[in-house]
Amino acid sequence: MKALILLSAAFVVFVMPTTLVWLLGRRARFPGWMLIVILLTGWLTVFAGGFLSQRAQPQLFPDTSPCYGIRAAPVSQYFPPDSFCLHADGELRTVNGPDARLVFWTAANTTLAMVIAAAFAGRRRRT
Repeated sequence: MKALILLSAAFVVFVMPTTLVWLLGRRARFPGWMLIVILLTGWLTVFAGGFLSQRAQPQLFPDTSPCYGIRAAPVSQYFPPDSFCLHADGELRTVNGPDARLVFWTAANTTLAMVIAAAFAGRRRRT
């Protein structure tokens, strides 16, 4: 029963959005390679954002939280994604380095740029 629930959840969370984006892109006559880039960078954006916003949260493995053992409370920010430790003096200190944020913003901007380029390419194909 657990396997069926996990399979259903994976279908709803991953397969349905991917299929929806693919079918809408094909209907708009986006080139196939652009759709693949849009999907890959879109999922990279989702996973990088989730990782960045949940890094300080100690739910699964408390020992791995950067806020563990320093008397700091974890704080999450969802957009732009980031995690902080709230220290006793009231200061918020980020736990994510600039490289991880660069990956998120590069993926997000690449996704946006490819969607815009695909819209122009789809319009050019129709005429």
